[in-house]
Amino acid sequence: MFHYRPPKELRALFILHYAPLVLMILIGPLTAFYGVWEIPFPELITIFLGIIVFLLGAFVYFKWEIFWHQTYKGQLVTGGIFQYIRHPHYTSILIVGFGLALFFYSIFAVIIALIAIPIMIWSIIDEEKVLIKQYGEPYKEYMKMVPWRMIPKIF
Repeated sequence: MFHYRPPKELRALFILHYAPLVLMILIGPLTAFYGVWEIPFPELITIFLGIIVFLLGAFVYFKWEIFWHQTYKGQLVTGGIFQYIRHPHYTSILIVGFGLALFFYSIFAVIIALIAIPIMIWSIIDEEKVLIKQYGEPYKEYMKMVPWRMIPKIF
């Protein structure tokens, strides 16, 4: 099986963009355990919504993961989910993060999920610089064809 290794200049960002998820998993359950930092909405509805959002994020992640491992051999990938957004991996991580925050019913986890947004944007901008260097004009054309980085019609 092919194993993707991010370029050295991006490895720190890969670690950084997973850090909010790890923090949510570690801190989120404290809300239930200690009854602190609770989201000011009905608990069961919020938790159920969190499960749905988490599953949506997991679906996007696995759709990306399976397509990526079946397709990527070093070339620019523009098909599959990449024909709609340029960075489905980052999108899935954010969706999973918000799902976890709601599931844990934790305002603190929601704040961490919100802090993750600029981290992902920073990661995307840095990664796109590397992709432009790596693929050149074809990547610039792809950026024109698929203007949305994470969310169609929004960003």
